[in-house]
Amino acid sequence: MRMKNRIHRLFENKKENILSIYFTAGYPAIDDTIKILGYLADAGVDMVEIGIPFSDPLADGPVIQQTSQQAIANGMTLSRLLEQLQGFREAFSLPVLLMGYLNPVLQFGEERFLEACARTGIDGLIIPDLPLDYYQSHWAASCQRLQLSNILLITPQSTTARIQQLDQVSDGFIYMVASNSITGANRADEEQQAYFRRVQSLGLRNPTLVGFGIDSRQRFAAACRYSQGAIVGTAFLQHIQEKGVSKASVRAFVEQLRP
Repeated sequence: MRMKNRIHRLFENKKENILSIYFTAGYPAIDDTIKILGYLADAGVDMVEIGIPFSDPLADGPVIQQTSQQAIANGMTLSRLLEQLQGFREAFSLPVLLMGYLNPVLQFGEERFLEACARTGIDGLIIPDLPLDYYQSHWAASCQRLQLSNILLITPQSTTARIQQLDQVSDGFIYMVASNSITGANRADEEQQAYFRRVQSLGLRNPTLVGFGIDSRQRFAAACRYSQGAIVGTAFLQHIQEKGVSKASVRAFVEQLRP
C-alpha cells in the first residue's frame, strides 16, 4: 500500500503551478531556519525543501555552496537543524522536506536520522548521492514504515528505462533536474523542452517537479507546462543575500515568480 503524507495530499489537491522553495538551513544566520520557513509559508509557497549544509556538495553551484559554507561556519549541523525543527508542526501544515548528502546522515546514524525526521514532522527526503540499490536494501522499509517519501532525481541523460525504474521506486514526486550541470545553471531552452516532453510522454505514476535554473516567472511558467510545478533554490538564496530576510522580501520574491 502506498503511503499518504502531506506531499501526496498536496499533489492530490493541486495539479499545477506547484511552487517549492529550497533554502539552506542556518543561512544567513544560524537561527534563521524557522524564520524563513515561516515567511515562505506566509507567502503561500506550496512546499519547502530545507538544505542540510555539507562541505562538499556534488550537485550544488557556487551560490548554494557559499551558503552551506556560511551555515557551517555559523555552527549549523544536522543535529542542530533537527533540534531547531522540534515542534515546528504546531505552526506549519505545508509539506517540508530535507535535502542533503549521504555523508552527514551516515555520521548521524541512518536509522536514527529517519526516526528523527518522522518524529519531527518531516515529510520527505532528497539525498542526491544515495545509490538506488543502497536505498532499496537499507532505507526503503524504514521510509515506508515512517511515512517518509524518498524523492529521486532524473536528468536529461537518464534513459527511459532508468526513469521508469526510478518512478517505480520513488514516492511523492520525481525531481526532474532541468540540466546536466550544477544548480543555478541554465540549458538551451530547445534541448530542455525536448527532455521535458520526453518525460511527460512516459505517463509516470509519480508527478514531477522541475528543478535547477528556475530563476524567473518565465522559467517557472515554462517548467509548469511540462510538469506539476518547479523548485527554486539558487534564485531565492541570491534574493535573500541581496534583500535580506524579512516577511516583505520573501513575499515579494514569491509573488514575482507566480504566473
